[in-house]
Amino acid sequence: MRRLFAFTLFLSFLVGCQPKETSSTGNASNQQSAKKQLNYPIPVAATVGMVADLVTNVGGENVAVTQIMGSGVDPHMHKASRDDVQMIMNADIVFYSGLMLEGKMADTLIKVSRNKPVFAVTELIDQKSLLEPEDFNGHYDPHLWMDVAAWSLCVDAVKDALAELDPKHADIYQNNATVYKKQLEKLHEYGLKTTKSIPEDSRILITSHDAFNYFGRAYGLNVQGIQGISTESEAGLKRINELVDMLVKKNIKAVFVESSVSKKNITALIDGAKAQGHKIKIGGELFSDAMGEAGTYEGTYVGMLDHNFTIVTRALGGNAPEKGMQGKLSH
Repeated sequence: MRRLFAFTLFLSFLVGCQPKETSSTGNASNQQSAKKQLNYPIPVAATVGMVADLVTNVGGENVAVTQIMGSGVDPHMHKASRDDVQMIMNADIVFYSGLMLEGKMADTLIKVSRNKPVFAVTELIDQKSLLEPEDFNGHYDPHLWMDVAAWSLCVDAVKDALAELDPKHADIYQNNATVYKKQLEKLHEYGLKTTKSIPEDSRILITSHDAFNYFGRAYGLNVQGIQGISTESEAGLKRINELVDMLVKKNIKAVFVESSVSKKNITALIDGAKAQGHKIKIGGELFSDAMGEAGTYEGTYVGMLDHNFTIVTRALGGNAPEKGMQGKLSH
């Protein structure tokens, strides 16, 4: 399966003949890598913060995770630097999100997978549960972490990969996975409860790009992004005018910026609405493709989603604690 996927991913990114990414990039040489003598904590490389946090929670003290893309970095546009490659080469195992989120790193991931295990955390997700936007050329929406219940399904992919690499600690990884899933279940319930309190006619979430479609599906919001799924897409004047008309017609009071995307298109929306006599505020800065600063509560996956749930709910007229689910929010 892994050999087949490595070949499929190669075609997908370099030739364009296979558009959907659903599994890991490992191959037969991974078995040899897994049998070598491990040093603890096991050096692990992870592409984005959401993946790094997932591996950290499942791996616990047995792993030392290096995150390749830091806070505020747009994974859609990121190309592997020399330092990134060195981080990956120094790792015993590599995790990435998948579903083409890290598209510009494909060459690097493919090359590395010839010599060590490389896994997409989304590899076990049933394709039927994935969103496939009409304007995304047959690819799946990669922003799965915006639905906490769906993202929790990625825990098992990490647990299984670490257990395969390090079977003597498989029980620890299983236990850590169970504990972390319970945390995510509470987070999901908080999201459902808070967003449900938003008045029905105010459940419209307008952001810089379409990173919140899973968020909208899971928590009952009409999500509208100025740009497409990838930040590479350009926002046209027609799209901005359409959203301005929606804001004015539905009397929406708040729109949202994103931590890893330019604010210029949101500013254009606000100016357009103002020209029609409708005042809009920025409801807050949301975390979309990157988490908050390392070392902060928002720099964890739980904190990232707690922040988004709380900010969106309060800005759109719902009820949520000012400091979030655990009273830890700093924004």
